[in-house]
Amino acid sequence: MTSTTSPITPTQTVELSPSYTLPLVLILLGFPISLIKIWAGFPIALFGLFLMFQAVTLRLQFTDTSLDIYRSDTLIRRFPYQDWLNWRIFWTPVPILFYFKEVKSIHFLPIIFDPKTLKTCLEERCPRI
Repeated sequence: MTSTTSPITPTQTVELSPSYTLPLVLILLGFPISLIKIWAGFPIALFGLFLMFQAVTLRLQFTDTSLDIYRSDTLIRRFPYQDWLNWRIFWTPVPILFYFKEVKSIHFLPIIFDPKTLKTCLEERCPRI
C-alpha cells in the first residue's frame, strides 16, 4: 500500500484514509434536534454513529484495475473500473455523497473517506464519461 501523501500514479495501490467529518456533523446535529423533536434527532445521531463505525472499520483501496472495499483484512467487494459508466461526488464544497454507476448497478456511498484523494484517484483511474 502507498501513502496518500505522495504523488499518485494509476499503477499504485492507494488506500484512502478515513474522514470523520460527516459522521461527526450528523452526531452533533442529532443531539440538539432531539431536544426539540426526539423522533427526528435520535435517528440522525444514530445514523452518524453508524457512519462513524463504518469509517473506522472499512477501507477503500484503489488498485490499478478496481476499487476494492475491505473490512479489516477481508475483501468484501471489488468494483472493476472496466464496468464503470459514470461517477460523481455530490455537493463539492462539502462532499457528502459519492455515486458511481456500473453496467448492472448503481452505488451511493457516504463520504467517510478523504474526499480529495478519492477525487484524485477517480479522475486518474476512471475518467468521467
